[in-house]
Amino acid sequence: MHLPSSKSPEMSSSIEAMTSDMFAGIHEALQEYHGELVQTGSPTILCSVLPTHWRSNKSLPIAFKVVVLDDVMDGTIVTIRAGNDDNYCGELRNCTAVVKNQVAKFNDLRFVGRSGRGKSFTLSIMVGSSPHQIASYNKAIKVTVDGPREPRSKSSKYH
Repeated sequence: MHLPSSKSPEMSSSIEAMTSDMFAGIHEALQEYHGELVQTGSPTILCSVLPTHWRSNKSLPIAFKVVVLDDVMDGTIVTIRAGNDDNYCGELRNCTAVVKNQVAKFNDLRFVGRSGRGKSFTLSIMVGSSPHQIASYNKAIKVTVDGPREPRSKSSKYH
């Protein structure tokens, strides 16, 4: 027994057009930010690559960006949180941004709290859409008082 197809040709073409528009938007975003973005724990959220080690309360070398591949309205709030086993809620400055054209740009994101000796922060990226979306960027950045420096064994001279 054959059942009639529930899809009309008009519906199929509209779904195809919608899918093609979605993939075109994703392709455009990936081309624009090629090499700058890293995959998060969510397949629809990408973010800027952070330095592996950074100094506490110092501006990042480039603005941190979150790209949301889902259809999210402009004006949606994106919030960043940082934490690890030693410091479950690391202090951040300027950790909220507004989505515009699928991108939330954090102009002066600063990590004030330190991640601890030999430890890195995991970032939680929360998109205030409906429904809410949460992504994690594991071992994103190590934050210390003096930032990256030469190891003591290389910098000190033996007398």
